[in-house]
Amino acid sequence: MEKNIPIRPSLTKRWQVIYTRPRWEKKVDQLLQAQGIDSYCPVRKVESQWADRKKMVELPLFNSYVFVKINWKEEHKVRQTLGVLNFVYYMGRPAIIRDNEIDEVRHFLQEAPDLEVVNLQDLSIGDRVSIKSGAFLNQSGQIIEIQGKNVLMVFDNLSCALVTKVDAYNLSLINN
Repeated sequence: MEKNIPIRPSLTKRWQVIYTRPRWEKKVDQLLQAQGIDSYCPVRKVESQWADRKKMVELPLFNSYVFVKINWKEEHKVRQTLGVLNFVYYMGRPAIIRDNEIDEVRHFLQEAPDLEVVNLQDLSIGDRVSIKSGAFLNQSGQIIEIQGKNVLMVFDNLSCALVTKVDAYNLSLINN
């Protein structure tokens, strides 16, 4: 006769995503680190314009999200932290992020500190966009097709009809 042996959760620390109150990402990151919890709130540098001056400010790359590297014992501590609403779930379990994905975010921010996340749902065929970096820096044009995370666009002002494939993260929407 086999005995039921309780399976003990792993003490291995893994990156998970927490959902925070709006505009509390950096504060939650500080509060978690003060408790000794390994957390990461990726930020991008943006120039902000006030009436009397311009200033570089750091804004969270992902609105309302902070990454934490924890084991199951630290989960309660995270949940009890002021500003934390819940863990982000995938298929009924807290979403696990691979270490190399966090490393890639850090690398991208190091290479391009003004990086911005563009939600593909915010882009539509016919939208006017501007390219933020690379060979076609500051060129603008119109989206003619969306292919996964890439966008086909026609450029303005190049005195020819040039169509190119551009990563969506490298675009900023032009407000009409």
